Amino acid sequence: MSSHSCVSRVRRAYGLKRVGHGGTLDPAVTGVLPLALGPATRLLPYLSGDKAYRGVVQLGLRTDSDDLEGEVLERRSVPPLDLPQLEQALAAFRGTIQQRPPAVSAVHVNGQRAYKLARAGERVELAPRPVTIQTLELLAWRPELGELELRVVCSAGTYIRSLARDLGEALGCGGSLARLRRTAALGFQLEQSVSLEQLELAAEALPPLLDPLLVLSHLARHQLGPDDLNGWRCGRLQTTQEGWPVETPVLVVDPDGNLAGMARVQAIGQLQPRLVLDAAG
Repeated sequence: MSSHSCVSRVRRAYGLKRVGHGGTLDPAVTGVLPLALGPATRLLPYLSGDKAYRGVVQLGLRTDSDDLEGEVLERRSVPPLDLPQLEQALAAFRGTIQQRPPAVSAVHVNGQRAYKLARAGERVELAPRPVTIQTLELLAWRPELGELELRVVCSAGTYIRSLARDLGEALGCGGSLARLRRTAALGFQLEQSVSLEQLELAAEALPPLLDPLLVLSHLARHQLGPDDLNGWRCGRLQTTQEGWPVETPVLVVDPDGNLAGMARVQAIGQLQPRLVLDAAG
């Protein structure tokens, strides 16, 4: 199932047209897919971008999509590998690295998605770009199967398929992603998730939605005074006594503590409205 299909099912369940997802999941990947409903779709860009995964890399196999869904390009024998050798190889991928996205990916190339060009038979060679891998932990090594099980915590834009491909090359035998589960995304954990089966069984009592004020509690916060509300609704600059750095995103609440929108620090002590939920006019 694609991320878009998940969005469609949530739209039907809640009777809403505006539903958006934060971070596409490949159809073969399971796990956390954050969804925003109604006006909250406009808040997705303000969520924390780090993601966590648990996956299995199949060594000795290269495909055109860097996972087992693609066409096999090459098979190689897997050399004898011990844990110190594996740890040495993994160490090179920790921290900020240059990573080339898979040819079959959603990256734009001259205005088109790379996967569309690749599936049309065009040769796609994407430029490497910086990504950060904070955690890369070896959970299991199954030499009889040539399988590595990994835990990864990484920045947005990191491709675990690319990691599998590059790790296989570093070990001299090639590699492809066999299985992957996203365990955290945009501040949400797998344990908080609602399965699609639960959603369909809960027609009479749909799962409750999370309050955006709780979801965005990691951000700086500014409360409007009674005399500020009309100006905020008209998009006027707001003043603050806080010394937040320029460009800091700030959560803005009305005098009653309800979410009013988002601002950014334009200059020290000045807030520029960026998202006004109840704009005047």
